[in-house]
Amino acid sequence: MNIEKPEDVTAAVLAVMQRTHDPRLREIMLSLIKHLHGFITEVGLTEAEFRLATDLINELGQRSNDSHNETVLMAGSLGVSALVCLLNNGDKGARETSHNLLGPFWRLHSPRMENGASIVRSDTPGPKMFTEFTVVDPEGQPVADAEVDIWHASPVGYYENQDPEQAHMNLRGKFITDAQGRVSFWSVRPKGYPIPTDGVVGRLLDAQSRHPYRPAHVHALVFKPGFKTLISQIYLAGDPHMDTDVQFGVTRALTAHLGEHHEPPPGSPEATLPWYSLKHVLHIEPGEAKLPRPPIR
Repeated sequence: MNIEKPEDVTAAVLAVMQRTHDPRLREIMLSLIKHLHGFITEVGLTEAEFRLATDLINELGQRSNDSHNETVLMAGSLGVSALVCLLNNGDKGARETSHNLLGPFWRLHSPRMENGASIVRSDTPGPKMFTEFTVVDPEGQPVADAEVDIWHASPVGYYENQDPEQAHMNLRGKFITDAQGRVSFWSVRPKGYPIPTDGVVGRLLDAQSRHPYRPAHVHALVFKPGFKTLISQIYLAGDPHMDTDVQFGVTRALTAHLGEHHEPPPGSPEATLPWYSLKHVLHIEPGEAKLPRPPIR
């Protein structure tokens, strides 16, 4: 077709997209072109801004490697990751869900642990914390024999695979739910931490006067055949960044209040006081049990 005016470009591209063979890809591409062209028209994107945008997209890819994924970091900082998660769980966003962001630091092959054991494997100063998670199905019935992979940051805000001071697999462990659907373990209270700000995402945050912090949380990945693999983060109420999470991950369903204890826990008379307790219920949904790909190596 002959192009005479801006809207002719959109019409021509949509005609081409309409010929896409795969129905789902056709649906996605048609919507993408409508929204993308509409966005460019609405903001009146200049040629200089277009060139800058392509440079930024290139930089996102160039800064992604085996130990860092700038594109995923940007998706989280724009709320895209959280939105995709909520739209794909909890009956397509109709109800609250235990699903949440995977984050970049999950690892395969965490060591198998007995319930009640400690996942602290190296000198990790900080308040002691005892955690108990209960896994239930959509009817609220406990799910036994589910594999629950746990990991979290240290009290100084570093994960084991980004901190050479921590022992291999420190603050990580894999547990099996008992007949009541429970797993439990000792650890140390984690701390919130900043996301990397030395790239495109950092410049965006600076332009918006946003801080780079994520609130303290504990990761849990629940795997059992017959259920969709649950990827979750349980956020610790009281963290100063709960309402301003840079990755928009905090939900009401995944906010947990810590118990503070000033008496020694049973069996640990010399435990540092105070110590803390964390309890939360994780809801899993029917579906495919499939592990994700580790985000970084």
